[in-house]
Amino acid sequence: MRFLLRPLAAAAVSLMVAGPLAAQSVAGPYLAARVAAMESNFEQAAAYYTRALARDPRNTDLMGSALLAQMALGRVDRALPIAQALESAGERNQVAELVIKIDMIRKGAWDTLTAPVEESRGIGPLVDGLLRAWGYMGKGEVSQALAAFEDIRAQPALEGFALYHEANALASVGDFEGAEAIFATDAARAALQTRRGVLARVAVLSQLERFDEALELVRTMFAGATDPEIDVVVASLQSGTVLPYSQVASVQDGFAEVFFSVAEALRGEAGAEFTLLYAQAARILRPDHVDALLTTAQLFESLGQYGSAIEVYREVPAEDPAYHAAELGRAAALRRSDRPDASVEVLEQLARSHGGMATVQSALGDAYRQQDRYAEAVKAYNVAVDLAEETGASSWFLLYARAISNERLGNWDSAEADFRAALEINPGQPQVLNYLGYSLVEKREKLDEALDMIERAVAASPDSGYIIDSLGWALYRLRRFEEAVPHMERAVELMPVDPVVNDHLGDVYWAVGRTREAEFQWARALSFVDLENVSDDADPDRIRRKLEVGLDQVLAEEGAEPLTVANDG
Repeated sequence: MRFLLRPLAAAAVSLMVAGPLAAQSVAGPYLAARVAAMESNFEQAAAYYTRALARDPRNTDLMGSALLAQMALGRVDRALPIAQALESAGERNQVAELVIKIDMIRKGAWDTLTAPVEESRGIGPLVDGLLRAWGYMGKGEVSQALAAFEDIRAQPALEGFALYHEANALASVGDFEGAEAIFATDAARAALQTRRGVLARVAVLSQLERFDEALELVRTMFAGATDPEIDVVVASLQSGTVLPYSQVASVQDGFAEVFFSVAEALRGEAGAEFTLLYAQAARILRPDHVDALLTTAQLFESLGQYGSAIEVYREVPAEDPAYHAAELGRAAALRRSDRPDASVEVLEQLARSHGGMATVQSALGDAYRQQDRYAEAVKAYNVAVDLAEETGASSWFLLYARAISNERLGNWDSAEADFRAALEINPGQPQVLNYLGYSLVEKREKLDEALDMIERAVAASPDSGYIIDSLGWALYRLRRFEEAVPHMERAVELMPVDPVVNDHLGDVYWAVGRTREAEFQWARALSFVDLENVSDDADPDRIRRKLEVGLDQVLAEEGAEPLTVANDG
């Protein structure tokens, strides 16, 4: 679906036509709004477009942009007057149509919703068709609604959507046998590939007291999942308790489900900004639609709007089964917005309320590890590994992450055991092969095995600068200096501003007698060092010392074996 928004050039022309004084007064907020919009900062875009509109209230291009920003924020009440103004001006704008349809649904304007859509109007064939069908459900005309769903089914690409909503419509009025008859068809199989589709059918089967079938469906579709909501569903089915049909409990819920279905279909297929509009529409019509809340927050994250994402994640109530997912998302958004301490605080609190979930303990361990709090990370990973093993869902990544933390603490025996256990689960995993191989090289242990591991890692990830750097550095440590050169040069090509890789290339150049090139690489490495977050792997003082006296003298000062001995030999 494409939103027919006019290009920037048209807006610029409209400003010039308005006259020099008007253009001058509009230009400031307009340009500020454009910058904000390009950064997906909808809050600022909405504010600046509103200021621009106040100075040029008939500019339909400004209206369209302001409308998009307000709707992206879910502010339908602010968006509605703009949408109505665009409609009055005879403008074709799909966002305006979306906002006006939401207003009709909230007012229960069923007759308008079921009326034929003008060819020049509407949102799109799928959305318009589904809204019309649910409009008939609002009028209590079920047979007409079913006929409308059938019309949509006539279009093969839309059949799955139509069947899913038809089943929900029947279930919403208590016709669970009719709903299951639809869910059981091969044509409806696509709907059952989604979480909500599966849970809808499970609830229908339980209403029909077909508990064994419902249990089999849950166990097949959610095998190995650790999910509080699924755990509750399984326990209810095992006890023979009928599940309430809450997927679509009302007509307005049905309309919300339409917009959520479209949002999920658009994810990955359309821009996040446009997908966000449909997720927001679902939230507006059904504020307790937790899946819509999570989708909205995730879309904000993908657009770099972490503050908006954090606020939406907060809306998921603590008693909801998806609360842990929302808090994990909120913690991730806090970390990405450069608030690591707040992120850890959220995860620590979550571990107190949902500490029996491996995903929560794993996320807490990751957060500690990212802050170099390795001892605390190991404790969290210990719990996560035990929980995963209890459920039979052993994870190579948990073992790998715990191994890194132990390696950083100097607990090498524990670290090596975890690295090797991770490789038993996932034998060809390049990250594990690389880390273990590199560590063994640094320790001068099992060098042949270490080099083989790194070579296997390179074969699995031939474009990974980190892994190719490991191969070059391993060859350097093995004093195979000439062989190391092309690998280190390739690593720098892939990671041109990484201080460690540039420093390594400098050492390799020095080892083969290319001293001027070595000094150039060390200078580059020094320029890329983050002086506020210095790493032992790229020590600026050591690099400066190499630039002053050369690598041979630095190695001598450190008591290391000189390179000249190796070269002479």
